[in-house]
Amino acid sequence: MEATLEKPSQQDQQVARASLDSFARAFTKNGPARNGVKIRLQESETDITIPRKALELLQFILVSMAQGKAISLIPSDSEVTTQQGADMLNVSRPHLVKLLEQGALPFKKVGSHRRIMLEDLLAYEAKKSKLRQDQLQLLAEQAQELQLGYE
Repeated sequence: MEATLEKPSQQDQQVARASLDSFARAFTKNGPARNGVKIRLQESETDITIPRKALELLQFILVSMAQGKAISLIPSDSEVTTQQGADMLNVSRPHLVKLLEQGALPFKKVGSHRRIMLEDLLAYEAKKSKLRQDQLQLLAEQAQELQLGYE
């Protein structure tokens, strides 16, 4: 997995923006195809069928590129380094290492390097996000009960 992400060029952004409208129209016009979506590659005049999920992913990629965002696709069974994991969680690498050593996340060592399964990292992130939401809800309820002026 490559850690470096490149933002799309201005030309790529323009091409993505230009294709979004027609892509969205074709996407909705064809309706939900369960067995896949047939598309035609104009340059080679080849028809191919791709899974609908792949088409949805392509639409997400085009939207992100049109906004100038970098995209990274990582298979779910991938391992990430502590630096990559820290970048994904928006924390420092030493903080992530501390979490690993405390047992908050499972990891394995490859030589002296720690590796984290992407699935475990995403599960941890989802768990922490849920906990933050629950705590925020609790604070909002307490503010209402104490009539702190938030309505």
